[in-house]
Amino acid sequence: MFQVTQLIAAPPLPDWAEDVRRGLTASPRRLPAYLLYDARGSALFEAITQLPEYYLTRTERAILRAHASTIATHSGPAASVVELGAGTATKTRVVLDAVRAIRGSVAFHPIDVSRDALDTATRALGGPGISVHPLVGRYEDALPLLDGLPGPRLVLFIGSSAGNLGPVGALRLLTRVRRSLVRGDCLVLGADLPKKPGVLLPAYDDAAGVTAAFEKNVLVRLNRELGADFEPDAFEYRATWDARASCVRMGLESLRAQTVHLPALGLTLRLARGEHVETERSYKWSTHVQQQLLARAGFKPERVFTDARGWFAVHLARVP
Repeated sequence: MFQVTQLIAAPPLPDWAEDVRRGLTASPRRLPAYLLYDARGSALFEAITQLPEYYLTRTERAILRAHASTIATHSGPAASVVELGAGTATKTRVVLDAVRAIRGSVAFHPIDVSRDALDTATRALGGPGISVHPLVGRYEDALPLLDGLPGPRLVLFIGSSAGNLGPVGALRLLTRVRRSLVRGDCLVLGADLPKKPGVLLPAYDDAAGVTAAFEKNVLVRLNRELGADFEPDAFEYRATWDARASCVRMGLESLRAQTVHLPALGLTLRLARGEHVETERSYKWSTHVQQQLLARAGFKPERVFTDARGWFAVHLARVP
């Protein structure tokens, strides 16, 4: 008598699984930074933005608050505002309000990898005169969207996110954004500026350990979604300043020799004590370098706004 065994298909791998495989088998090992932003990671990052050491968010918000009317006037005012890597879009309100004050209404299209963050943004920003149309995905997912939006269009790439892509990645993305826009459309780029390591490093390694928890959470995500067996407590979060590259390097250092399994990928990792898995980089460029980046991508830089201490810059650029 034959016995029939029913085979249960393994669940499909997430679309980012191959990025994890490539990164963890590279030398040195790395993980894609966008994986940091699951629901818990997004909540932890929001907590980071409130920390006293993390000057970036409050400095950029103050710049936007001071110059939102100028941005709104010079951008058309925009009928459509798109934000790449919007998160909860807490800084964006002042720009949307300025556009609405001139135009009467505006459509806001926030793009982010975190559905939870976009849900928060939609609840907070939607209302009379502002319609919110979120898109869950990576930056590249925004580009097909741009073609069909009514103009003028204003793209926001703020939060110093360009610095996380590095010079090559930032130029590639900005060039692709430029090709999706038409004459008269505008871009607002917010980017951190170089400063002393004594100011920079605490922003990325706070005394309360919130950033460390944020970075280690990626291991929890890999355990949950790929069946891995990382032990987060077997890693130490590190942030270092690379003066030659002008960037903060962030990652997780193995505290002991260990073996980690990722069965969904058929992958076994053997990590040496002290081995580093990079999670993020944050480049710090001068305003001149930032404007060169915009020009090389095909934009015409028109205005640059900074704070009194010269810690952060917000650029307004146009498609010529």
